[in-house]
Formats: sequence, C-alpha cells, structure tokens
Amino acid sequence: MLNQIMRSPNFDILERGLSAANLRHEVIADNLANINTPNFKRSEVVFEELLAKELYGDDGNKLPLVRTHDKHLPFKKFERASARVERDDTTVMRVDNNNVDVDMEMASIAKNQLYYNAMARQLSGYISRVRSVMQSGGD
Repeated sequence: MLNQIMRSPNFDILERGLSAANLRHEVIADNLANINTPNFKRSEVVFEELLAKELYGDDGNKLPLVRTHDKHLPFKKFERASARVERDDTTVMRVDNNNVDVDMEMASIAKNQLYYNAMARQLSGYISRVRSVMQSGGD
C-alpha cells in the first residue's frame, strides 16, 4: 500500500515541486554569491510552466487526451516535467557585464520560500490523510 501512495500523482507532483523549490533556492543563492563577479550571468529555475504543459498541454486543455484505438490520430504527449536551470544571457545590469539584481533576487527568494512552505504543507496534509485512512482500515 505504501508503494501505491508513493506512485500517486499527487505525491509525485508535490515531490517534484519541493525539489524544484530546493533547486531554485540553490540557484538564487549562487546568483547572490556572485553579485560582484565580473561577467557572471544569473540563472533561474523553470518548472511551473513545464508542469502546466505536462498536465494541461499547450492549449491549456484540462481534459487529458487518450487514444483508445490504434487508428485514432496521434497526439503530442508531453514528457514528465522536471526543474531546469536556465542562464539569462539577455540582460546586463552593470558595466562589468554582471546581470544580478540584488533586489530581484531577494524578492525571488522570499517568493520561493512561500512556494516551498505551501508545497510542504500540502504534502504533509496528503500524508496525514493517507495515514488516517490506513489507521481506520480503509473504511
């Protein structure tokens, strides 16, 4: 039964969300640590947009597409979303070509902390509900 819980879509999405938030924290910390490094280019984590594509497709359709017969037209199936680090080479903040903005990074870290806390609360609630069902015998 525990193995089924670990394979649950809810558990999987929450786990990937927490991993993305953890990676985002590391990337922001790296950006801040290199604020005075000449030619340093900031990085950011992309996850939520990829997850939305995985869940809803490009057009935002909330109904999952299913092929029930081999002769049905194929559709584009999105791969499992995982957090990805992308470097921002498009902007320059200073004459030394560094593009780290301390105010933007601090705002990002505060936003990420809220996101992480929300995901952790959701995961904790999910596990509590599963534990409650298991203790009641599944009635």
